[in-house]
Amino acid sequence: LPCRRRYRRCDSIRHQTILQRLRSELSDVLYYHGVHHTLDVLRVSAELCEREGVKGRKLVLVKTAALFHDAGFVKNNHIGHEQEGCVIVRDALPAFGYSDQDIDVICRMIMATKIPQSPQNLLEQIICDADLDYLGRNDFYPIGNSLYRELLAYNLIGDEQAWNRLQVSFLSAHRFHTLTNRNEREPVKQSYLEELRGVVETY
Repeated sequence: LPCRRRYRRCDSIRHQTILQRLRSELSDVLYYHGVHHTLDVLRVSAELCEREGVKGRKLVLVKTAALFHDAGFVKNNHIGHEQEGCVIVRDALPAFGYSDQDIDVICRMIMATKIPQSPQNLLEQIICDADLDYLGRNDFYPIGNSLYRELLAYNLIGDEQAWNRLQVSFLSAHRFHTLTNRNEREPVKQSYLEELRGVVETY
């Protein structure tokens, strides 16, 4: 039987295949975009699907997009990692029974996470919100610090003042998309934005 008719078994195989590749090929200085981030996005995506009423094959596609959304970082380049991820998806997923249509849906989800995010439907809204879910959580500062360390390692940011200014700019422009995160994450995110504005005003 093709994989698409044995979701649970194929879920496990697919999960382990891409996670093993990420663990072996991702740079050690991807302090933010490491396997832990992929697993967090997978977890939040599944939770948002449940809250937003996404089930069945669509749930499988969202979870798959979550697993592969940062796979392009195996090329060790921040710019264009979404496109690289789609190349990996198109190479890897046919063996697991995914149709061309499935793969197109997954790649559109991955591309929607590119900053600035551009979701066009609920599935894309879910993956986008899962990708930046931490902006409205109580682990905002430690996760943000991991991103700061990563950007420093890649010479993509200057000092802490530049980082805090960037955070204010980013949080000001960002919006959550799903009803769930608009209700539950957006107010918390706004409180962080006000705190950071206060910090930047002291410079």
